[in-house]
Amino acid sequence: MTIIESSVEIGLPIDKVYNFLEDLNNHQQLMPDNIYNWSSTADEASFTIQNMAKLAIKISSRLPNSEITAVPTEKPPFDVELKWTVAPNDNGGTTAKHIISADLNMMMKMLAAGPLQKLADHQTQKLKEILG
Repeated sequence: MTIIESSVEIGLPIDKVYNFLEDLNNHQQLMPDNIYNWSSTADEASFTIQNMAKLAIKISSRLPNSEITAVPTEKPPFDVELKWTVAPNDNGGTTAKHIISADLNMMMKMLAAGPLQKLADHQTQKLKEILG
C-alpha cells in the first residue's frame, strides 16, 4: 500500500475545519484545475481527472472532529482510500492531514505517486487558503 500524506496548520478551532471537510460539496474548492465535471452531495462526489479517469467517491466513515474517510463507489483502476484527519495543535488551531492510501503496483506507483502527492499538497494548501 502506498501512503501519501500532506498536512497543514489552520488557525481555526477543530470543529470549524471538520465541518468544512465533512461536506463533500466543499471539496470542489480544494481541487486543482485538472478536475472537471464535478458533481456532489454532502456524502458523495464524482469528477473527472483530466487525462486520467472519472472517479466517484462516497464518505465511508465519519468520526466527529477527528476523521473523515471516503472510498470509491465504482471500481477504480486501483484500490484507494481518501482520508482527512483533524487534530488540535499547540497554537489553538487545527492540524489537518490529507492521507491518500492507494494499492499501486510498481508501474502504477511510478506513474501515479507524483500526481497523487501533488493533489494532496494542493488540497491542503487550498484548505489553508480558504479557512486561513
